[in-house]
Amino acid sequence: MFEKLALMEQNYEEISRKLSEPETVADNKLYTRLMREYKSLTPIIDKYREYKEAQHRADEAKELLGAGDTDPELKEMAQAELEESRELAENAAQELKILLLPKDPNDDKNVIVEIRGGAGGEEAALFANSLYRMYTMYAESKGWRQEVLTANPTELGGFKEISFSIEGEGAYSRLKYESGVHRVQRVPETEAQGRIHTSTVTVAVLVEADEVELEIDPTDLKIDYFRASGAGGQHINKTESAVRITYLPTNIVVECQDERSQHKNKDKAMKVLRSRIYEAMLEEQSARIASERRMQVGTGDRSERIRTYNFPQGRLTDHRIGLTIYRLEDMMNGNLDEVFDALATADQAARLAGQSGQS
Repeated sequence: MFEKLALMEQNYEEISRKLSEPETVADNKLYTRLMREYKSLTPIIDKYREYKEAQHRADEAKELLGAGDTDPELKEMAQAELEESRELAENAAQELKILLLPKDPNDDKNVIVEIRGGAGGEEAALFANSLYRMYTMYAESKGWRQEVLTANPTELGGFKEISFSIEGEGAYSRLKYESGVHRVQRVPETEAQGRIHTSTVTVAVLVEADEVELEIDPTDLKIDYFRASGAGGQHINKTESAVRITYLPTNIVVECQDERSQHKNKDKAMKVLRSRIYEAMLEEQSARIASERRMQVGTGDRSERIRTYNFPQGRLTDHRIGLTIYRLEDMMNGNLDEVFDALATADQAARLAGQSGQS
């Protein structure tokens, strides 16, 4: 590991030198590529230098302790320095192992989130809206941009389903663990008796695939245009602006009727379609290398119940890692970093265990 880190440090210094050269600054494409590489290496090199400094201090203390005529008080100080430096070096080495874990190539990509009401009828649709609000508030706190792509609202203000894009650095790395069944336990707004109901909502987080990554043959598409209608079936407009696209090879169907423009609806539907096809490709890949690619604390399967939101107790429980937090209202207002950090840490620990098991 340390031979690899020494080579990485050399490369880092070389990139730093190149970034200051006028010809690099003049070449926008090269400068952007090198700057991206420099930024990705910086936390690793900073930690490696921290490790080397701790090792150096430990060696100096060891040398002092080995000297026969050292003052007893000085020896005591050297012993304390040795123990502290060894601990710092061990911690830095452990953090380096995590930093050197293979990065998911999709981590920095934008995402499309699809939320669908499951068991529970109107209450499930209302909770789908609550989850949509939760994720968009989280996105706002990160300075990310979000846009609704398709929505099927209900008369009471819920969503039978809603798809929206989130654009921002690291969006997939934070939201990728959200795919699965989310269960809610609360007294529904529609319940006069005050009884607690259990409903479910399914969330899917898809990598936003662009046209460069995924070419779609136009002959594989069946495109239908129809009149848009809203909650309860009333007509939103009288023109055929709504779009339904079917990807014939796999029969994936996407509809969009949010915009008054047929062209805009088609663009949004294609964005969702590309991401669903890309996700299907990733799932096929991960079926072959499941233990390596998929998060060990949960398979990412959309049919797996991953979390419970219990409103009477104010409790959020993530079943994959046994995490329970009694600040549900805070979480529903988009303050999700504690949950996402715990999931990322569990994922890292599982991958580290997997690596040591292979070696």
